[in-house]
Amino acid sequence: MKLYEYEAKQLFSLYSIPVPEYGLARTPEEARDITERLGGKSVLKAQVLVAGRGKAGGIKFAESPQEAYELAKELLGTEIKGEKVNSLLVSKIVGIDRELYLSIVIDRSVGAASILASSEGGIDIEELAAKSPEKIIRVYVDPLVGLKPYHVRRITETINLSDEQKKVLQDIILNLYRLFVDFDCELAEINPLAVDKEGKLVPVDAKVIIDDNALFRRKEFAERVSAELSDFELEAKKHGFSYVELDGNIGIIGNGAGLTMATMDLVKLYGGKPANFLDIGGGARAEVVEKAASLLLKHPKVKVLLVNVLGGITRCDEVAKGLVNALKTYGKDKKLVVRLTGTNEEEGKRILSDAGISAFDSMEDAAKNAVALVKVM
Repeated sequence: MKLYEYEAKQLFSLYSIPVPEYGLARTPEEARDITERLGGKSVLKAQVLVAGRGKAGGIKFAESPQEAYELAKELLGTEIKGEKVNSLLVSKIVGIDRELYLSIVIDRSVGAASILASSEGGIDIEELAAKSPEKIIRVYVDPLVGLKPYHVRRITETINLSDEQKKVLQDIILNLYRLFVDFDCELAEINPLAVDKEGKLVPVDAKVIIDDNALFRRKEFAERVSAELSDFELEAKKHGFSYVELDGNIGIIGNGAGLTMATMDLVKLYGGKPANFLDIGGGARAEVVEKAASLLLKHPKVKVLLVNVLGGITRCDEVAKGLVNALKTYGKDKKLVVRLTGTNEEEGKRILSDAGISAFDSMEDAAKNAVALVKVM
């Protein structure tokens, strides 16, 4: 779960990581009043959960409270990369002398947290890693050992800072790691970590991603997630489906994340657009399949439903029963394409055949057929 920048900075403050003075504005009047409180100048930052908002016009500088008011009127209610701007972080402007980079991320290849730091911040870390990997310091932290002083010294001693600045950076790293662990983060990032004109280290931007599986421990964020979900996403969550809404018109159901993603890739390869990701998981019975198929068959964006099941502990006859039941209620105006193979395959295909549905043996053929049907609808 991605946090908005203001939420990330609230956590930073909670963990004694210094951030520039700011306020949250949901109206132009609030933006004007906050700017006045900050001394008459401010930077307005659209609160959206997408990268590259600056290049998309989501960050503006105001030289007066009245200008902040006018800029807020321009930004609020607009869309940045498909996300509506409902609020603005109005922050004190930092006079930047240098930009550093600091983050902690889960590295699944080694099963540990990885601290990344660089003397070059304010740019895309992936781009820096591709062009100049030697400029990135990487330190792995064994979760059983935790962050130790020698980890921190290894980072601070490789960045050109004064002794006082190194002490501050050490504190920031230690506190960021505490936040990272306490909130079950997948990522905690400061980019840029600025050195201002007075030589102080200031986190200008903040990004935090919390592991969705840990949200039961963070009710305040879990409630916000539910409030932002669409009706279909809420229904999928209620039934326990792994579901992601996309912008296409071919509904996708698979059993297993890998198979579902591979099905989406095939649809894309053959010129179609997936409407969603929906994984029914292993061992799904007819009732579960019926709920999943019903969810997509009644979705207004879905024109064709493509079901790709590789039967193991998921029985093909149970899948077929669930699909047939869903079609009786919601399938009048929708096309269904099924690839079915594995446990009880023959019985599953017989059930589908009795309902007038032919099942494919090849997932490639099924994907091609789904794309072809959409094109003629």
